[in-house]
Amino acid sequence: MSVVLQVDSLMKSYGSNQVVQGISFHVNSGEIFGLLGINGAGKTTTLECIEGIRKYDCGEITLKGKVGVQLQSSSLPGNIKAFEAIKLFSKWNKVPINFKSIENFGLDNLKNKQYKEMSTGQKRRLHLALAMIGDPDIIFLDEPTAGLDVEGRVSLHKEIQKLKQQGKTIILASHDMAEVETLCDRIAILKKGHIAFIGTARELINEIGGQSRIHLKTITPLETDQLEQCHYEGEEHSYSVYAANSISGALLELLTIAKKQELMVIDVKIERATLEQRFIDIAKEEKL
Repeated sequence: MSVVLQVDSLMKSYGSNQVVQGISFHVNSGEIFGLLGINGAGKTTTLECIEGIRKYDCGEITLKGKVGVQLQSSSLPGNIKAFEAIKLFSKWNKVPINFKSIENFGLDNLKNKQYKEMSTGQKRRLHLALAMIGDPDIIFLDEPTAGLDVEGRVSLHKEIQKLKQQGKTIILASHDMAEVETLCDRIAILKKGHIAFIGTARELINEIGGQSRIHLKTITPLETDQLEQCHYEGEEHSYSVYAANSISGALLELLTIAKKQELMVIDVKIERATLEQRFIDIAKEEKL
C-alpha cells in the first residue's frame, strides 16, 4: 500500500499562539482517513497547510497525485447557476465538463437553479462535484455533511463510499462520530496541536480502556470503592455510574453489594464503549 500523503514535523503559529506543534502522520492510497479534534485543536489549520491554502512555519508535506478540496466554509455567488459553476471550474482546471459526475451527484435537476435558491444538501452536493472536477486522486472534505438532515448525510456518505471504491484517497475532517465510524479506515485525533491518537476506531476504543459504563439507579448510592464511580443526586433517587471492563462480572458484583446493603435497585442501564465517548473523554482532557 503506497503512501500518498506524508506529513513530517508540521508546525504553524499565529503570533504567539502555536496551533500545530510538530505533528507527523501519513495517509495510504485508497483509504478514508479521518482528522478529528474539538474546535481549536488545529484540525482545519492542518488541512489548510496540506492543501496549500495556508503557509506553515516549518516541517515537510509530501503529496502524490492531483488534489480536490471541499472547504469547511464554501460559498459561491448567489446568482450563479449550478451548471455555470461547473463550466467555470472545468475551464479553470482545463478539463471537459464531466456530465457523468453531474448525474452521479444528483445535479441534473439543479443545473439551472441559482446557488442562493439551493438547500444546504444541494449546495454540499455541488461543492463535492466541484471538488471532483479534474478527477483528483486525493480529496479533502472538511465537515462535508455539516447542516444536512439525515437523508442528506446518508446520500453524501454513499457518494463518498463510491469514491473510495473508485480508488480515491479521502481525507475527512468531521465532528460526527457516527460518520467517522461508518466511513473512516483510520483516524487521527488532534489535541492542543499534537496528535493524541492515530489508528482505527476500534483500536482507539481498546487503547483508552474499552470500558463500558454501568448506570445503577438506587434510593441511596452503593457504598463501595471497588469500582470507579460518581454519584448524581436526584430529588428522590441516586444515580451511580461505574466504569468496568467486564460487564457481567461488574454487574454481578454491584448487584451483590446492593443486596448486602439492602438497597433497592430501581433501574440498570449499560452503556458500551463507543468512539463518541472516547472522543468526549479526550475533549474533556483538552479543556483541563
